[in-house]
Amino acid sequence: MRELTCIGCPLGCSLRVFEEDGNLRVEGNTCPRGETYAKNEVLCPKRTVTSTVAIRGGTVNRLSVRTQTDIPKDRIFACMEEIKAISVDAPVMIGDVVLPDVAGTGVALIATKNVPKE
Repeated sequence: MRELTCIGCPLGCSLRVFEEDGNLRVEGNTCPRGETYAKNEVLCPKRTVTSTVAIRGGTVNRLSVRTQTDIPKDRIFACMEEIKAISVDAPVMIGDVVLPDVAGTGVALIATKNVPKE
């Protein structure tokens, strides 16, 4: 049995996940999102990564970025290594792709801030 706190909605249900004959059974959820969250968290946990990258020629020194969607939790450190190694040139707009395939996940790293040229 595994215990989780659901983050699918503001209720924060206490979930219990049981594996029975190769199937997962979820208890404690008050909405369908809880069951989906619990099964995904047990089978293949994913997270959205947020960070900053260096930016050249902009009005600030750092550009806030995030993964466009969740990436597998076991790829977070590889993602952060790639983020630390890059820099971009201003101008940048919200939603611009900074890296098209971060850490081999198939997920883009995108800008979350507008940064005009100096």
